[in-house]
Amino acid sequence: MTLLQDLESRLNAALAVTIGEPITAAVTSAADLRFGDYQTNAAMVLAKQRKANPRALAQEIIDQIDLSGLATADIAGPGFIKFRILPQAYATKVQALLRDEKLGVPAIGEGKTVVVDFSAPNVAKPMHVGHIRSTVIGDALARILRFLGHRVISDNHLGDWGTQFGMIIYGYKHFVNEAAFESNPVAELSRLYRHMQQLIGYQSAAPKIAKVEEAVSQANEKVQQLHLAATSDPKAKKELKSAEKELATATETLAGLRDKVTAVAADPQLLSQAQAHAGLEQRAQQETVKLHAGDAENIRLWETFVPFSIQEIEAVYQRLDVHFDHTYGESFYHPLLAGVVERLTASGMAVESEGAICIFLEGFDAPMIIRKSDGAFLYATTDLATIDYRMEHFKPDAILFVVDHRQSEHFSKLFAAARAIGYTEVELRHISFGTVLGSDGKPFKTRSGTVIGLEYLLDEAVERAYQAVCSPDRLQKVGVEMPEEELRAIAHTVGHGAIKYADLAHNRTSDYEFNTEKMVQLEGNTSTYIQYMVARANAIIRRSGEQVDSSTIAAFALLLHEPAERDLALQLLQFEDALLQSIEEYYPSVLAAYLFGLAKQFATFFDQ
Repeated sequence: MTLLQDLESRLNAALAVTIGEPITAAVTSAADLRFGDYQTNAAMVLAKQRKANPRALAQEIIDQIDLSGLATADIAGPGFIKFRILPQAYATKVQALLRDEKLGVPAIGEGKTVVVDFSAPNVAKPMHVGHIRSTVIGDALARILRFLGHRVISDNHLGDWGTQFGMIIYGYKHFVNEAAFESNPVAELSRLYRHMQQLIGYQSAAPKIAKVEEAVSQANEKVQQLHLAATSDPKAKKELKSAEKELATATETLAGLRDKVTAVAADPQLLSQAQAHAGLEQRAQQETVKLHAGDAENIRLWETFVPFSIQEIEAVYQRLDVHFDHTYGESFYHPLLAGVVERLTASGMAVESEGAICIFLEGFDAPMIIRKSDGAFLYATTDLATIDYRMEHFKPDAILFVVDHRQSEHFSKLFAAARAIGYTEVELRHISFGTVLGSDGKPFKTRSGTVIGLEYLLDEAVERAYQAVCSPDRLQKVGVEMPEEELRAIAHTVGHGAIKYADLAHNRTSDYEFNTEKMVQLEGNTSTYIQYMVARANAIIRRSGEQVDSSTIAAFALLLHEPAERDLALQLLQFEDALLQSIEEYYPSVLAAYLFGLAKQFATFFDQ
């Protein structure tokens, strides 16, 4: 039992006596340790409900609560009850924590199985900065859940069967640079994908320009008219703001279309290809259909492309120390899709609508389509088959899908459909997250507009770490000499840790700015700061010449007389609370914040 749980148990027992009925109240960590370690606003809440004096009620509660051997209590402000843990209670609990391999944390997840679905990059394209969040958050949650005793099954649901392969196959057949493919297959496949996107973008944008130009002209004319009227008409002034917004949107759309057209029109070879391969989007879709239908040539190309891509993806995971129990891509489930549709149709769950097979769900305007009118399956079909497979083979208590927030509607429908099918006992959760931004506040891309590759960013972080931590000036200042190989190993650890921690330290639902220079700084909320404190603690132990383990710890008594000692003990004892709070709603940022707080508290202890 943690200190927090112990206090809550004793508080609720006192409340039952004071109020005369069972009541559950919460205790939280105090915001300012100068006035106490923990606090509760229970007296204030109950006093408001009963129209009583909160401070008087707080005193009644304190008179009833049994805090013997644990803490003292007093009243602060309008009725907060503040608890200060006794030094000996700290010492006893810290000593028990340090003697246990798992730091006193019980296996609360024992007997429970959780599937964590994360990372899931599209094959045949290099991983980019957008993949970092799913990969790092998913891995962190899997590690936390395992530590808490859950049976965790991590699954990387690779995008190895989608429409991008139709584009790449068509591009390979018509635009491949054989020498480039021979030299670096993944780079050439990625180039072909971007090449196809560029040509398709041109073909899609060109016919729209005239219509959007007309819309811009009309919007501009409307703004001019309202601008004249707004000087004397308040209603026109309000309409002017709306019209200006419409004009800005139309102008931005037009600029985007012109950029796509100009980029191709200015290059004779690109323009020639765009004109010679009319209807390129439909042609690529036909290649996807042929692949899914088992066309021998397309299957051969697919089987050629996939291993190269997976090898490169695995190299990134190795750098990040991320591992999966299973890597079942979309292709793994493809043979099951027809059966899913047939079963749902036979049961009446799915019905035909305008040639497509759909599931109509209560609370949603649009149905979930599981087979298009042309016979093609969709992501929804694959995801239902995935849930089927996991329920049959893994028998999970929960399945977590760590996927960005843009897929929220898809997962809402998917979970509603799964529950309607009969999967009502399993917890299905979409662990959504925000976007990685550049310094301009927009999604992080290069100046040319392409998404930045993840390996490039990892390399940059390692180099930044080398400059920040292993520079000759710094080594000379601290009087340390190390071989270059060791310095590079340190930079590798610090750089990769910096990227992972920077992501985890932010609330997962928020966007954040990607800045490797800030990530590796030795001060502030960074992994480098925490690693520095770990190195400092290890250095003290190493220089002492003592072997520190559970047996030596058990032989010593802990005497916590100084505030810095008590505060560090409190921080150590809140580890289990931080873990439990991290999985309440699956926010690893709670644990990251705890670790930073612990590092800061250790720094204070060390300095004093």
